[in-house]
Amino acid sequence: MSVFHNQIRQIFFLILVTALAILLFQQLYVFFPGFLGALTLYILGRHWYKFLTLRKSWNKSLTALLFMTAFMICIVTPIYFSAQLLFSKIQKFIQDPAQINHALEAVSAQIKDWTGKDILSKSTISDLQKKATGLIPMVLNSSATLLGNLIMILFLSFFMFVNGVEIEKIIPRYIPLRKENIDLLSHETTMMVKANALGIPLVSIIQGACAVIGYWIFGVKDFVLLGFVTGLFSFFPIVGTAVIWLPVVIFLFSSGENGQAIGLAIYSLVITGNVDYLARITFLKKIGDVHPVTTILGLIVGLKLFGFWGFIFGPLLISYFMLLIKIYISEFGQAKHS
Repeated sequence: MSVFHNQIRQIFFLILVTALAILLFQQLYVFFPGFLGALTLYILGRHWYKFLTLRKSWNKSLTALLFMTAFMICIVTPIYFSAQLLFSKIQKFIQDPAQINHALEAVSAQIKDWTGKDILSKSTISDLQKKATGLIPMVLNSSATLLGNLIMILFLSFFMFVNGVEIEKIIPRYIPLRKENIDLLSHETTMMVKANALGIPLVSIIQGACAVIGYWIFGVKDFVLLGFVTGLFSFFPIVGTAVIWLPVVIFLFSSGENGQAIGLAIYSLVITGNVDYLARITFLKKIGDVHPVTTILGLIVGLKLFGFWGFIFGPLLISYFMLLIKIYISEFGQAKHS
């Protein structure tokens, strides 16, 4: 058989494989975050899993189940109770919208007093309430998807742990790179996943705790709930925690509590808004030194592509892009000059 006919067969086969891969990805995309979550869990736990099963001779399946239980206790349980706290408060606002209307009108009056513009008019506030009510079915639907992905995480990560040694031996055979570049890719993946899976939530917890203290010091009601929401918004780039504490400061001004408002504004700007930078230059460097620009751009891309898991794999995509350029130069640049 001629070389030309062999190349035609190869191209046809690659097109067939690529088309099938695209079809499968389109149908299973809704569960793709579950796969990413399982991969994250495996990368975070593989060292201890190998230590327990290979060195201590623990049963592989039982040890994997132990890791699944620890994941449920450490991750899922706090998220569940936090969601319950948040939704119970939202339900109260829906049943009695007068208190939220009063707060929005007070903030609107204060902004109008400062700027001369009625940014939050009564019609705007009414539209916001309708949109917020319309989000409830969307949230319920996303909750069902989140539950499905949670089951997928537990299912896939179990098999990743049990068959991890064999999988790690097979994967390098299908990567068309030199061994040193495969090792570099593996190291970068591990470092970035650890840095984002541990570092970003840790920063969120620290900022949320600082916000709780600030709200409590300056006499803000529901300071625990507001601190929790402030911590959640620290995930989002650029705007971050200011989305929560700035309206609280304006509301305090509108209520005539100027001293508390000024104090909270200074506290939020100096401490809550900057504690993440202090965390990054101290203990987060030990987990993985991720540049802030990589984190910001990665979050913008990742949250849109992968949803919740985007805060881990978004920055990883940006790092992969830079790493693949480096590997390309290493693989083909040297060969061109040789």
